[in-house]
Amino acid sequence: MQTQQPKFKFYATLLDAFTNYLRSDALYERYWGFSENPPHTPEEFKEQQFQSLIDTINRVPFDSEAADKGTAFNEVIDCMIENRKSDKVQVKRLLSDMADGSQNLIGLRAIYNNRQFDFPIAICREFANYYKGALTQQYVQAILPTCFGPVLIYGFIDELMPMSVHDIKTTGSYYVGKFKDHWQHMVYPYCLMQNGSDVRLFEYNITDFKSSYTESYTFVPERDIPILTAHCEELIRFLNDNRNLITNKKIFAEDEQPNNRVSD
Repeated sequence: MQTQQPKFKFYATLLDAFTNYLRSDALYERYWGFSENPPHTPEEFKEQQFQSLIDTINRVPFDSEAADKGTAFNEVIDCMIENRKSDKVQVKRLLSDMADGSQNLIGLRAIYNNRQFDFPIAICREFANYYKGALTQQYVQAILPTCFGPVLIYGFIDELMPMSVHDIKTTGSYYVGKFKDHWQHMVYPYCLMQNGSDVRLFEYNITDFKSSYTESYTFVPERDIPILTAHCEELIRFLNDNRNLITNKKIFAEDEQPNNRVSD
């Protein structure tokens, strides 16, 4: 039970969006640093990142095929773990005809948000078997003290095992350490710890639908809580500096009464 009324409310992927803004110059160099004809100047790209962050803060709706693919895959895995049908994704079996006249299951077709995605059955089974017995989509929240007052940090854990926390990531291409600057591996263990569950091992389980990859992180409170606190405080400074552009009252905890659960 939370006893402090927060002054701000942040979810894990908002912290990711703020990191992307802070790293605008590095991102520009990664994608276009050696290009003779880049589509944007560094200044234009930084302005785009600024506007993207403001839109994220304000919950401006956006359409993303990549995000829909990740949502559909996550739901398929949860359904396999829980042995249930989905109420938000239409799932069909993909079969191939064998020489002996039988049919072989080769994949699952998920239809979500008027988009169709085909997932290899081997990848689906690998993920579902890995999470056997997991609790899916577990909401967590906790108060993080900062120099600006209490911040409620929150989010949904994809798969919670007895000794580890897991976040499913889908990607078009993967490189080692791709998710090390994300914040789920700090936010979720912190929230669990503040609520009496000391689960420090965190894994990003990643697939490009050809192979699977794992990034493992261990939450070390004395090291990681100051890092998390500093990032939240930097975001608060940004919010205060740009308050005239922000329409989402939830960010400033102006939306509801104390101790209410916050939806992501």
